[in-house]
Amino acid sequence: MPTAIGIADVRRLLDEGAQLVEVLPEQEYAEEHLPAAINIPLKQLDGDSASRLDRARPIIVYCYDGL
Repeated sequence: MPTAIGIADVRRLLDEGAQLVEVLPEQEYAEEHLPAAINIPLKQLDGDSASRLDRARPIIVYCYDGL
């Protein structure tokens, strides 16, 4: 179940081994992304693209929209 979390929780979860996924389009990800983030563009997010993630570890999904 998705849950909104703050920066302190993000840092804690990453320290505990969570995976950080940015769903930005590839070009935006290439221009700027969070350190160690995995890019799976939202339009490409499906079972196949998500299969590279470790289901045993928490997953943090992030998308920045400047608009």
